Amino acid sequence: MDRRGFVIAVASGLAGAPRLAGAQPTSAKPIRLGVLRAAPDAPIFRQNFARFNQALREGGFVEGANLVIEFRVRAGRTEDMSLLAQELVRLGMTAIVAIGPAAVQAAAWATSTTPIVAVDLESDPVTSGFATSLARPGRNVTGVFLDFPELGGKWIQLLREMVPRLSRVAVIWDPSTPRTLLRGAEVAARALRVEVFPLEALTAEDFGSAFRSAAEKRADAVMVLSSPTFYSARPQIVEAAARHRMPTSMPFPEFAVHGGLMAYGPDIPAMFRQAGDVMVRVLRGARAGDIPLERPARFELVVNRRTAASLGLSLPPALLARADRVIE
Repeated sequence: MDRRGFVIAVASGLAGAPRLAGAQPTSAKPIRLGVLRAAPDAPIFRQNFARFNQALREGGFVEGANLVIEFRVRAGRTEDMSLLAQELVRLGMTAIVAIGPAAVQAAAWATSTTPIVAVDLESDPVTSGFATSLARPGRNVTGVFLDFPELGGKWIQLLREMVPRLSRVAVIWDPSTPRTLLRGAEVAARALRVEVFPLEALTAEDFGSAFRSAAEKRADAVMVLSSPTFYSARPQIVEAAARHRMPTSMPFPEFAVHGGLMAYGPDIPAMFRQAGDVMVRVLRGARAGDIPLERPARFELVVNRRTAASLGLSLPPALLARADRVIE
């Protein structure tokens, strides 16, 4: 077991499940799948990973029968991720699923031969060096990436609809992630004549001071960018936004469901399902470098009517009409 990180070893007793087409025979040597994630373990992660595992089962790869999964989950420095990635490589994983930019980077550094399937909402896979192109990655990394810098403009436009006099937006970002989404927000803000100023946060504990700074700098709203750490810290962000009475948006639909004002972004469980389908192709023998990179298949706009009312905001009818969900 890993002494540096939070380690989960899973071996569920599903040996009696039927073997599907394309699966390895249960009498063969089990496939070993490594899972690397640079964020705290959380119930929401386990729920999302269940969708990944569902795709594996439907593809004929069943834990306890012909599949063993080794988890290495830790919130920490890049060096820690590198050590965990190297350990998975030494253990002889058949393939690795890397979740988040630090995990993808660490896995890509650790091996150029073991197939890697990524779930990454922050990296541009080409400029980061993970792939030579979206259509033909060419190396050993494939998977699902959210590389839409233009989302920054969409988020600012949505905030402007919610806060009509919007002129200053605090953008909270994780400096351990690529600057792709931050740059996109800055470019979009200039075009929309909105002033944005970045505030850094590395851990859940940083959000109190970040929102305090946003209030002191008279921000009209706060936009929280994507980060594996931020995804796990949604309750702290909801609490800080409410305490400072700050209209706030996030890319994660669950944020608005659990009390945040508004969210627009990918369906995260569906992303894990997509990645699971990609991993099935890899485990059946497809070369990772030949599998085109995918983007999230589904996005959601979720607004919280009760939170809007608590902030004295009226939900515009046009925004309500476009919302996939309205939390009452």
